[in-house]
Amino acid sequence: MPSLTKRGTGGRTYSPPQVAARRYEAVLRLSEALSQCREPEDLTAILAEELREFLTFLQFYIVLYTENSDEVEWAVVERGKKIAATYADVPVQERPSWHAYKTQEPFHIREWDTDERVPANLKKGVAALGLEVGPLVFVPLTTPDRRLGALGMSGPRGTVYTSEDVSFLQLIGRVVALRISDSLNLQQAEAARLELELQNDRLQRTERELREVIETIPCLAWTATADGSAEFFNRRWLEYAGLTPHQAQGTGWTTTLHPSDLSGLVSYWQRILASGQPGEFEARLRRFDGEYRWFLFRATPRLDENGKVVKWYGTNVDIEERKQAEQDLRRSEAYLAEAQRLTQTGSCAIHGTSRETSYWSEEMFRLFGFDPQQGLPRFEQWVQRIHPEDRDKFKLASDRTLLQNLDCDVEFRIVKPDGTVRHIHGIGHPVLSPNGELVQVVGTMVDITERIRAEEALKRSETYLAQAQRVANMGSWVFDTIRMKPVHLSTEWHRLQDFDPKDGMPTWEQRLQRIHPADRVRYEGAFKRAIAEKSDLDEEFRILLPNSTVRYIRSLGHPVLDAFGEVTQMIGVIMDVTESRQAEQEHERLRQELAHLSHLNRVSTIGELTASLAHEIKQPIGAAVTNAQACLRFLDGDRLNLIEAREAALEMANDAMRAAEIIDRVRSLYRKDSSHQETVDVNELIQEMIVMLRDEANRHSVTTHTDLAEGLPNLIADRVQLQQALMNLMLNGIEAMRDTTGELSVKSRLAENCQVLVSVTDAGVGLPTEKTDQIFNAFFTTKPHGTGLGLAITRSIIESHGGRVWATANSVRGTTFHFMLPQRRAVHA
Repeated sequence: MPSLTKRGTGGRTYSPPQVAARRYEAVLRLSEALSQCREPEDLTAILAEELREFLTFLQFYIVLYTENSDEVEWAVVERGKKIAATYADVPVQERPSWHAYKTQEPFHIREWDTDERVPANLKKGVAALGLEVGPLVFVPLTTPDRRLGALGMSGPRGTVYTSEDVSFLQLIGRVVALRISDSLNLQQAEAARLELELQNDRLQRTERELREVIETIPCLAWTATADGSAEFFNRRWLEYAGLTPHQAQGTGWTTTLHPSDLSGLVSYWQRILASGQPGEFEARLRRFDGEYRWFLFRATPRLDENGKVVKWYGTNVDIEERKQAEQDLRRSEAYLAEAQRLTQTGSCAIHGTSRETSYWSEEMFRLFGFDPQQGLPRFEQWVQRIHPEDRDKFKLASDRTLLQNLDCDVEFRIVKPDGTVRHIHGIGHPVLSPNGELVQVVGTMVDITERIRAEEALKRSETYLAQAQRVANMGSWVFDTIRMKPVHLSTEWHRLQDFDPKDGMPTWEQRLQRIHPADRVRYEGAFKRAIAEKSDLDEEFRILLPNSTVRYIRSLGHPVLDAFGEVTQMIGVIMDVTESRQAEQEHERLRQELAHLSHLNRVSTIGELTASLAHEIKQPIGAAVTNAQACLRFLDGDRLNLIEAREAALEMANDAMRAAEIIDRVRSLYRKDSSHQETVDVNELIQEMIVMLRDEANRHSVTTHTDLAEGLPNLIADRVQLQQALMNLMLNGIEAMRDTTGELSVKSRLAENCQVLVSVTDAGVGLPTEKTDQIFNAFFTTKPHGTGLGLAITRSIIESHGGRVWATANSVRGTTFHFMLPQRRAVHA
């Protein structure tokens, strides 16, 4: 049975959405059945009949207390079994029904035999009736007008009633209370009607007595003439409506009807007047304060001996609570339907024997593309909507449920009439009778198309990620810093470190063993330091593969913090940087070869400048000799002239220092040191090269000119390399004019983006027309005895400083060589 009770476990059983809806349907059926009950003792039998499908119970109890008293007015289990005597020796405050009656809250005894709240006398009395009691729940029987008593339900031993069962029983209690109240009211009304019939011949004499009886009826009562004109309303009716007897008589009472109900009630009243038969109608009646409440209008005719209506008697019973319950039920059904629509979840039920569909929610019709107007589809009809490739799988799962009473959980595709394919997740649960026979299968169908698409998209993304990691030689990892074990290692991570994914994720110790012994302690310390400091990890190390291959690995990681700010995981990647390290090593080797080649070029260039340098050095040495001779004359003469001798000595010292500077500049070009970065003033460097190459220029009748911009930023560069690059360009210009005369111009400028631009312009023969793009290539030369290395070395030097070098032809004759160094190599003085 689809009750929420469960035997022996204390837990909740599966309760599909439609069971709750069917419970409310049962409440409506119960209300209708109770309205037809004429004997109060039959109430428990009706409860048992209508609720057997929804609750596990042995019997129901109804206990009514006398109003404003602790005396039991009426108590029954079933016809023939009254339980009032069982309370005789039990104090009122210890009675379970009294607790529910007084507190207006459920009183729940989970185990009758062991619960200390159950008096021993009461247990004996119940046992004497031959009643078995396990758990027991009493809920109040209450109407808006009065408290009546309590409704109880007991189940077999081991049964557990859930809060939903108790709430359901409370709802049943309100319905039963209304019915008992109606019954009591009708009994009183019926007694009044019989009394009126017996006293008809003495009507005039007993009119006052009759009205007094009607006034005492605890409901709204009225009488009307045979033609339907109202003639009397009891005090309760008039007080409720706020009318005077005169205002209510005739058709005046209709002013209290809700406008929407007026025409319907009047039409119905006319029909029963014509038929002379009793009738009932539900309508809203306005209270004196303007609030409308639902009432059940009952009208009964009094007939004479010829069967002719002589008077009508009626009551109005407040059914607002019942109508509210019905409205709540409809609202719950609407919420359920909306929830199913939003979640794309349909519910259904299949008959356990015929296998025919017995219930489909609105969402089921939408999911499978059936028209609700056409009624419930047969089982085979909606099985045909299942994708042919999944049909056998679905039938197999259905057979296991229908034949073996096992739960069903299956995913399949359906093809809707418009050709749309949707993915469905179906869950079925067999509902068994007490003797174990299959009553029906209830289930849900959920549209999981979007989830399937998302899973497929995720798989594609994972595939793309794995491929991207393979191409980039990059593997991802996630590490649990609490347990010091990996959470995730990508396929590429395993490949890079030569671990087999089939062997599972390697432990922390196994990972450390793969690291080169010389790097192991450093990497482990960096990893643990990143955890302790909650900082990022960026460490490079070598790994030693099983085949003795050494690879360079860079590991990047980021800490993941919990709500308390503690590191719980590290997430990151590893990259194989072996090729990058090998490229750096090759670059260093080439750099050293370039330095060696540059040194050879400088030595060769200085060798070619020997004559010029000898003349350059000879000048200050000759001047020093002349000043030395003059100094001796001033000291050896008859008249000692110390002032003149001192001046000659100073000049001699200056000449010697000038010669030393020339020698130092030559020596710096001969040095074979490694690259040394220092602050370089470009204009000062140009002036030094002008001085050094002045004799070489004069020897070829070439004049030099400078145009140097002020305020240029200093450069961070290798001074000797820049000297060599500028000397190569200036010598190249001088040699271009060796057979002619001309001017060699050197300019400096501040270019865009704060770059330093140096230009060397000659008036020589110009660039080779057809081979302009080759002049910076190694071993390319247009000179008969050239090596072809000068311009190639110049380009290498400038590019190694982050700059570029190029040549342009002058408008008249000659060539201009330019080189530019970027701002990142510049610093302001």
